[in-house]
Amino acid sequence: MSRTPWILLLLLCSLGLASALKVPLRIKDVLPVLPRQISWPVLNNFHSAVDLLPSFIGSVTPNNDSIQWEGACFSGSEARLEFVEGDRGLGGGVLYLKTSEAHSWACMDLYVFATPYRITWDYYFSAREHTLKFDSWEEPAELEYVKQHGVSVFLMPSGMLGTMLSLIDVLPLFSNTVWGQNANLAFLEKHMGATFEKRSQPWHATINPDDVHTGDFLALSKIRGRWGGFETLEKWVTGAFAGHTAVCLKDEMGKLWVGESGNENEKGEEVIAVIPWEEWWELQLKDGSNPQIALLPLHPELREKFNSTAAWEYARSMSGKPYGYHNMIFSWIDTMAENYPPPLDTHLLIVLSVLTSSSCFQVVSVMSMWTRVQPTYAANMWNEALNKRLSTEGLDLYEILAEVENRGISVDHLLTIPEQDEWVYSDGKSTTCVAFILAMYKEAGIFGPISNSIQVTEFTIRDAYMLKIFENNQTRLPSWCNLGDEKLPFCQILGEYRMELPEYNTIEPYTNMNEHCPSLPPTYIRPSQC
Repeated sequence: MSRTPWILLLLLCSLGLASALKVPLRIKDVLPVLPRQISWPVLNNFHSAVDLLPSFIGSVTPNNDSIQWEGACFSGSEARLEFVEGDRGLGGGVLYLKTSEAHSWACMDLYVFATPYRITWDYYFSAREHTLKFDSWEEPAELEYVKQHGVSVFLMPSGMLGTMLSLIDVLPLFSNTVWGQNANLAFLEKHMGATFEKRSQPWHATINPDDVHTGDFLALSKIRGRWGGFETLEKWVTGAFAGHTAVCLKDEMGKLWVGESGNENEKGEEVIAVIPWEEWWELQLKDGSNPQIALLPLHPELREKFNSTAAWEYARSMSGKPYGYHNMIFSWIDTMAENYPPPLDTHLLIVLSVLTSSSCFQVVSVMSMWTRVQPTYAANMWNEALNKRLSTEGLDLYEILAEVENRGISVDHLLTIPEQDEWVYSDGKSTTCVAFILAMYKEAGIFGPISNSIQVTEFTIRDAYMLKIFENNQTRLPSWCNLGDEKLPFCQILGEYRMELPEYNTIEPYTNMNEHCPSLPPTYIRPSQC
């Protein structure tokens, strides 16, 4: 008889005793050395892609005594910061981090330390006082920042092993394989409560273009490959059960076209394009990301009022312009704290942004890391938009942070200032896939007298499909849609899984719509009139 079950039983017993006394090993510390068939199923229950996100512990400044917290390994953890002389005339610093009371002999704590100007990391597996030295501050602005705000401390809550396992868990999201698809479905089921009911064949409808009209909305959900992984994370933070959108247009001859922000051109750039329906549909059928697609017909009364001439004029004026990276994140961030799925917050976003200026964690830190690594993308994704909110021009992220400090406002507040549709960026007006469609609706008269009081660049995909502007009578849907037992309130035209759009077609448009809405998983509760 194999001894493996007995080993596992002993480990499980030690796990139960761990809360009562310190044990040599905890189950998650030793599982990696056990046979794969035993260890991996247990480890997969302990960790997920979300465990890759560090938790913000606090900021250590030279003016406070210290901060204390409980780590993933060490129950007793505290840190303090002292200024020392440096090699550039700016001085430097030493961060002292004391660890004690380890949960087991085999665990360790992994930390990220960041300012808007740098990011570093370290790990600790012994109970003692550790030191992390900053030889010199990068520039006077970093010195002033640390004096006022200190060095941010982030804990990887799953430790070294858990972080590696979580990385293994998140990588499949971007894999264009059945493995990748299953990873995306599992993530959405776990973190959003999504269900994926298998549809009966055929998985694509035989569409009669005569039944499709100008203004009809297309909602897409990709579930594998590069875009599938990106959309999965986008859905998680926004609460949308679709990750991309497009819109139908008919010309004077009755020919059907599709308008789309995010269409890839021959250079590999994501741009706004209007292409024939047949060409667009063929691309979807060949798409390796396995898209699920729904057609959301406009309500007949609104279709009668729809100004097709104005819609076409708008679409042609935007054709060829870049996808709306400038305001992409601002449609999601409406509140100071209630749009960030834990452990995300504004501190973590700044850490990622630091990476992009030398060559999407808590918000400001993410922005800072990304700025170090990809400065051009950083300018596209937030620098210009933050300048708009400050009524400034040309400031980079660090100058923006200094300006925020001078004005006595917080970055959290700056991020929540609503986007304005009339803002023009360096490459023109900026519209994401859904903002492009809703801006067209504004031009076509869908929002009527309140058009000027709605900023469509504040809408997520979820906000769009919740609008009460779509067909509400199933008997008026085309005969070719929802074949068999499917009784959806819209037409699913492609996909092996039944699409769900919670709260579809339920909210009447109102002034200042979606400018201050929370979006916390897994319920994504939305107050009325937010």
